[in-house]
Amino acid sequence: MPDDAKVIAMTDESDSLKLALRGSSPDDLSQPPPLRLPSKAALFLDFDGTLVDIAAHPDHVEVARALPGLIEALGEQLEGRLALVSGRALEALDRLLGPVDVAMAGSHGGEFRPCRNAEIHPLADPLPETIARPLGAFARDNGELLVEHKPFSMAVHYRGQPEMRAPLLALAQDLAEAHGAGVKDGKMVVEVVMPGSDKGSAVARFMDMPRFAGSTPYFIGDDVTDEDAFKAVTAMGGEGILVGPMRQTAACWRLESVEEVHAWLTRALADADADAPAGAAGKSPDTENAGQAGERPE
Repeated sequence: MPDDAKVIAMTDESDSLKLALRGSSPDDLSQPPPLRLPSKAALFLDFDGTLVDIAAHPDHVEVARALPGLIEALGEQLEGRLALVSGRALEALDRLLGPVDVAMAGSHGGEFRPCRNAEIHPLADPLPETIARPLGAFARDNGELLVEHKPFSMAVHYRGQPEMRAPLLALAQDLAEAHGAGVKDGKMVVEVVMPGSDKGSAVARFMDMPRFAGSTPYFIGDDVTDEDAFKAVTAMGGEGILVGPMRQTAACWRLESVEEVHAWLTRALADADADAPAGAAGKSPDTENAGQAGERPE
């Protein structure tokens, strides 16, 4: 069977993604079929490891020049049914992306903002100093590990020191248990988060908004911290798309890299422009920028 015979319109209401063909191995997942725009899809995007490659330091990620325009154009085509759902604080996302007018949830869902100029709604209590102080002391005493302070969580990155994972995770679990908090064991990072700070809850909150009503949700993410969101969209009739190497996951599709994510999203915009009536195109980035969605700044 030729490859193109396997393509399913992801958002065609007459089809079901549940019937899509999987990879040749039961241990792998196929690439997602093309996203059809406009449609009744709702698209939720992780940031690090999904829209940008992970860097040794969170502030050193490289944002592709066309990425902000790509995100906004997708949001327009989806009539506002697009949101970024990231472990980063909203302040950090704003600094990296600039004034992108889409919905966002930061701090693993602890911060909720329905649009660019809207008030930020906290979905969790602030992280107490009785958690922050011991984590900070551990980081200082073990090679000055990178500490990332967020409004409702605290992350300690141990890149370059993998032997620190076990003691750091043990400390985080003890602190979380004592304070009714949770622990995120991510890619070279351990984070203690307050209740309400999970991406599944953020997706559910967005889906309760009128503009998301009746849509089918899809979440794209790379880390184990995205599994809550994969499970949430699956429960609502949607599906998750894993980015990066195959692992145990609740996602149903897989894209190999950040570059493949950019290409998949850019193709959706190009297909939408090609299908649009004469004079109706123009919501996506110009042809030159769309083709550069995976490039890095010079």
